[in-house]
Amino acid sequence: MDKHLDAIILGAGLTGLTTAFYLNKAGKKILVIDTASQVGGVIQTQYKNGFLFEKGPNTGILGSVEIAELIEDLHPECEIEFGNENVSKRFILKDAKWQQLPAGLKQGATTPLFTIKDKFRILGEPFRKRGTNPSETLAELVKRRMGQSFLDYAIDPFILGVYAGDPAYLVPKYALPKLYDLEQEYGSFIGGAVKKKFKKKAEKEQKATRKIFTIKGGLGHLMKTMFNKVGEEKFMLGVKNLQLINQESNYTLQFENSNGDSLEYTSDKVISTIPAFEISSVLPFISHKLIADLKNVYYAPVIEVAIGFNEWKGIELDGFGGLIPHKENRNILGVMYMSSLFEGRAPKGGALISVFIGGARKPELTELSNDEVKSLVKREFKELMGISDFNPDLFEISRHKKAIPQYGKESKERFEAVNITRTKYPGLYIGGNLLQGIGMADRVKQARLLADEICNL
Repeated sequence: MDKHLDAIILGAGLTGLTTAFYLNKAGKKILVIDTASQVGGVIQTQYKNGFLFEKGPNTGILGSVEIAELIEDLHPECEIEFGNENVSKRFILKDAKWQQLPAGLKQGATTPLFTIKDKFRILGEPFRKRGTNPSETLAELVKRRMGQSFLDYAIDPFILGVYAGDPAYLVPKYALPKLYDLEQEYGSFIGGAVKKKFKKKAEKEQKATRKIFTIKGGLGHLMKTMFNKVGEEKFMLGVKNLQLINQESNYTLQFENSNGDSLEYTSDKVISTIPAFEISSVLPFISHKLIADLKNVYYAPVIEVAIGFNEWKGIELDGFGGLIPHKENRNILGVMYMSSLFEGRAPKGGALISVFIGGARKPELTELSNDEVKSLVKREFKELMGISDFNPDLFEISRHKKAIPQYGKESKERFEAVNITRTKYPGLYIGGNLLQGIGMADRVKQARLLADEICNL
């Protein structure tokens, strides 16, 4: 490989791979480098004992034009699979019973999830004043506009499902900017959502359908397809002592490859997609103040357990899954009915269910041993999923000590530090999930924008 490159990409997760795919497509000479021995980051798919399961994110949302176009660009090697009719049916646990989350006004009026007071309060939501505090937490925002029970049994479980987080910590301006903008632009969640629904979209924008999807063969196949398209020779995986040196007109990347050889490459453009907690060691030339702000991210730890049954004898799995509000004081965050949503996830007549443990408010549970995790899951699973014997044919534990970045009040300083870094160090681009969202659609959109910017310079 040429020692001087058009661009170096740090990190071979979804953001790094997507950036590499589009730069390579544009004919740029690139190198993608990662300390991990395989591409994909947390997105990994495995097949075992007749079950196809994810070890990281289970589904994606077509929430941006860019992710829809990426899948189009990878066709036919990558084929999208949408969730079936069960995908819109979601359950919330209340008083040890699963209740369907209301999908409309009629269900909202009769659901036991919300108090009568808050049902009337929700009807009055379009007439309330806009918030004026950009640092207001999600919990404060929802209580102000919708009421406590709506926070407890709608927003809280939703946040557990997306962020494994705490609404009292997350700030909507940074964590849920679309929700924040609804109030700021339209003065109301409900009114804004209705107006946006009827707002005419450009043909290209219609690709962002917000449908739940996976890739046939699992999300890991998406990562492998991009790897193959870019070319194995343009990747260095399993490296050690990775460090970027800032020189006058370009950057020099130094590292040891998997064989222990010392190597270096140069480029005037470097895209970092590595996690915030790795930045200080890889980019040592950045000032201490900027590094402190860039690293100021709390990552919620999560354990994911894939549980498979060749023959399912529990409750009917006719929905997306169930989420468990923090108020219910259980030891799991929720369950996803993967075999109910997608084909080929379990043997016929069987079931594949993903269970999640830990998160921002119960991080101590992620320190349990494998035996303790299995014991905990067994207790919760038998009670909540309607089975008398817990003898699964698959029980796979995936541990993520730093799983999901939490966008709290400190995000303002972090986002500003990214902008200052780009100005102070021309040619260095900071990306990754420390800014611009945590979802797959967010990651792909950011990567596409970075690639387009570099190609158009």
